[in-house]
Amino acid sequence: MLDVAVRTRAELGEGPVWDPAAGRLVWVDILGARIHAYDPATGRRTVQTTEQHVGSARPRAGGAGYVVNLRDGVGLYDTDGAFRWLVHEPVAGRRGNEAVVAPDGALWAGTMRYDSAPGGGTLARVTGDGTQQVVLDDVTVSNGTGWSPDGRLMYYADTPTGRIDVFDTDGTGVTGRRLFAAVEDTPGSPDGLCVDAEGYVWVALWDGAAVRRYAPDGTLDRTVEVPVRRPTSCAFGGPELTDLYITSSSLADTHPLAGSVLVLPAAGRGLPQAPFAG
Repeated sequence: MLDVAVRTRAELGEGPVWDPAAGRLVWVDILGARIHAYDPATGRRTVQTTEQHVGSARPRAGGAGYVVNLRDGVGLYDTDGAFRWLVHEPVAGRRGNEAVVAPDGALWAGTMRYDSAPGGGTLARVTGDGTQQVVLDDVTVSNGTGWSPDGRLMYYADTPTGRIDVFDTDGTGVTGRRLFAAVEDTPGSPDGLCVDAEGYVWVALWDGAAVRRYAPDGTLDRTVEVPVRRPTSCAFGGPELTDLYITSSSLADTHPLAGSVLVLPAAGRGLPQAPFAG
């Protein structure tokens, strides 16, 4: 049964990820410019403020802090709060959005324009030494990104298209873009996503008040209705990666739980998420 993990009022909660080294869930409030962490075993919560809007925060190798996708590029926070840029590339009117660490430890970082202008965003691969390769351009709202259990497929959502696409990948680039699933029977659009150990793709539906699970062949397998209008992303967490955590936004949603982190216990089994190799 769906429960509330963290009752809060995030403007634009996003990017949940389980940090196994610390045994806690990490997520961000993009417009609130905050990185949140929550330990479900103790209930302890911490908040770290960033100097810019933050699209994503992911653990770094060795518990060294976070890699963050900020308004003006990708940066690194050390555990003492010290910050340095890894890729500094400010573009007027554009910010970082969802960013996910691939199985090889590289960060795949998306961008979008604040006005969501078509084609104003990108998806780039950033390695630990700061090398950046633009993988996709002509993106509108770069969002959910995930890999199949064998690492040979990459799933991707450019939210306004209403599509989840799938690519073949060698880990450094993508080819063979094709439709995986179209979200056409609901007002909602695909936002953040994750892939479980069986290869099923879970996706949050922005404006759709639900999280869906799609089978590896792209057929709709399950719908989990949530008590908020704008769920934003989802990720497996907990010691055995069996609990599905769901972030949400309070923008244009007066429901008392809007902006909270929800959890669906024993939803399945997730894939371990690699830390950023930098």
